[in-house]
Amino acid sequence: MLDLNDLALFVEVVRAGSFSEAARRLRMPANTLSRRIDQLEGQLSTRLLHRSTRKLTLSTEGQTLFERYAPAIDQILEIGRLHGDEQTPSGSVRVTALAGLFEIFHIEWLAEFYARYPNISIEFLLDDTPSDLIAERIDLALRMGIETGSGFRVRRLAPGEMILAASPAYLERRPAPRTLRELAEHDCLTISNRQGRNMWRLESPRGTQDVSIKSRFAVNDMRVLTQACVAGLGIALLPRLIVDSIIAERKLERVLPTWRRSSSELGLQLVYTSRPPVPPAVAAFAEYLLEKLGDAMPIPSHRRASR
Repeated sequence: MLDLNDLALFVEVVRAGSFSEAARRLRMPANTLSRRIDQLEGQLSTRLLHRSTRKLTLSTEGQTLFERYAPAIDQILEIGRLHGDEQTPSGSVRVTALAGLFEIFHIEWLAEFYARYPNISIEFLLDDTPSDLIAERIDLALRMGIETGSGFRVRRLAPGEMILAASPAYLERRPAPRTLRELAEHDCLTISNRQGRNMWRLESPRGTQDVSIKSRFAVNDMRVLTQACVAGLGIALLPRLIVDSIIAERKLERVLPTWRRSSSELGLQLVYTSRPPVPPAVAAFAEYLLEKLGDAMPIPSHRRASR
């Protein structure tokens, strides 16, 4: 039976004009390619190519074979190429994420992702407020501090640890509070909420306590809230994921460092809206997010202290 692989190699040799050039295109040794053509000639019991040190020419039988089967070989290779493309993740992925995503997810990482998956495009909707994932046709949601309904699959990336911080300029005007009672007298910056309540539930080694605060500024964007804190508008309860690097730059200072807010339920989480099986493009970007953000997560202070 005629070996179609050998026939395809023969077609490539004819088009390349030499064994060496065909071997380069096919990324195989030239002597292996020559041996495969010899096998094909043996199967057909005829000479297909006349070889010389200068030139490669087709025999009459070789010319007939090439003209008859080259188009069919092209069609078979095209079918294989299209099938291979179908196996490669492709399509658009619609992602909603916290407004400060690109402070923890480096934009350069997208270039790496696109190089790995050239047929996938990503659309980001950055917003810290809850959204209707189904109505807005969201594929993935990267959320922090927002509870998610039980109807979705969720992957936890990190517990949600939030700490109190203020700018050096604010603390020059208003001495840092030493107790939660004193915190209630300070200007505080908060995330907007529909309930209108201004209360923080904070934890310390001694337990949990609710404290009523005076909100002088509220916004539904964590990135803007952080900027307001850096600008000296007041004290804010901010995610360590975002604020640690700002503290390292001395643009912010911790306030009441023994108090924090932490919850595995309200941590950084990746939410899938698709039921299994997840579309390949969505699965590819989800795994990439988990890979990159998993490496970027800071160690929570209570775990660090235990080491």
